[in-house]
Amino acid sequence: MVHGKRNDMIVHQQEPYNAEPPRAALADRALTPLDAFYSRNHGPIPHIDQETWRVRVEGLVEHQLQLSLAQLRETFEQQTLVATLQCAGNRRTGLLEIRDIPGEAPWGATATSTAEWTGIRLSDVLGAAGLEPTAGHVEFVGPDIARDAKPPQPYGSSIPVHKASSGEVLLAWAMNGEPLPAVHGGPVRVVVPGYIGARSVKWVQRVTVLEQPSDNYFQAVAYRLPPVDADPAAGGPGQGRSLASVTLNSEILTPDDGELLPAGRSRVTGYAIAPDGDSVARVEVSVDEGRTWHQAGIQAPPSAWAWCHWQTALELAPGDVQIVARARSNAGDTQPESAEALWNPKGYMNNSWARVQVTVRDAEESSS
Repeated sequence: MVHGKRNDMIVHQQEPYNAEPPRAALADRALTPLDAFYSRNHGPIPHIDQETWRVRVEGLVEHQLQLSLAQLRETFEQQTLVATLQCAGNRRTGLLEIRDIPGEAPWGATATSTAEWTGIRLSDVLGAAGLEPTAGHVEFVGPDIARDAKPPQPYGSSIPVHKASSGEVLLAWAMNGEPLPAVHGGPVRVVVPGYIGARSVKWVQRVTVLEQPSDNYFQAVAYRLPPVDADPAAGGPGQGRSLASVTLNSEILTPDDGELLPAGRSRVTGYAIAPDGDSVARVEVSVDEGRTWHQAGIQAPPSAWAWCHWQTALELAPGDVQIVARARSNAGDTQPESAEALWNPKGYMNNSWARVQVTVRDAEESSS
């Protein structure tokens, strides 16, 4: 097992390690097992001694802090929160079918995972440091050197002060009740529920309060949504819209794309997630390109910041069948039908209808 992961992980890159699990590994699981949780990295995975690890809190604060893991545990109230993390490139393969996206990994439907995170509220640490009146954003920086940055630099990102000061953002040291593995940011990482995974910086060593967003490459240049006709090679700091909240999304987990199924009643399952602490109100599934829809049953999400799982059973006739799913939020938003209008030069934020193609055979064909 590489980095403690399942042997059937879909590995997009060995170094830095980038991998997602097969669809079925996420099905019917409110919490994702550690060995199946997706991994997105921009540099080599550092292995840090938790005894010598420190996080510095600096910038527009009244009191600079330097805290060890023991001090975090002893000084602040411990919190546990179930939250889903989703890569901004999740479901990029749907955009790649429209047009090539050079230099970007072909992430499928499972660069999304959910864990129970344990740590302390970032807001409590910021409260101890004291924010100056001009504080507008909070930057996080880790020790991992990202070679795809221009120039190469430690990975960093930032979020607005109002989000950083909310109770859901954590400095976490445990995941599903176990010490945070190195591959997922141990000994301590940031967890920013509701935001793209890129903002939940791993191996965090520096928290800096700023007036403006971070000028780190991954905040100022990468993880931004440019105009569709923009030249990604010509992008500069601040161009386009910085990605923050995840979008309303859903995906089919079983059956798998390309699977062979017997004719008759088949169980279909998947996940759905809503943005900004909203909830999923409805998931519908179709086998006739959306002419008719079947409402799926939704399991209660484990928290306001986590996905929900859904399931239904469909009668499938022999032939090639495309199963389609879409979600609706309580706020009334619905996933867009087509990925074509969502295409962008980095392949971010595909939340079009989920689709898997299966082949259905009758009993005689299946047994022959």
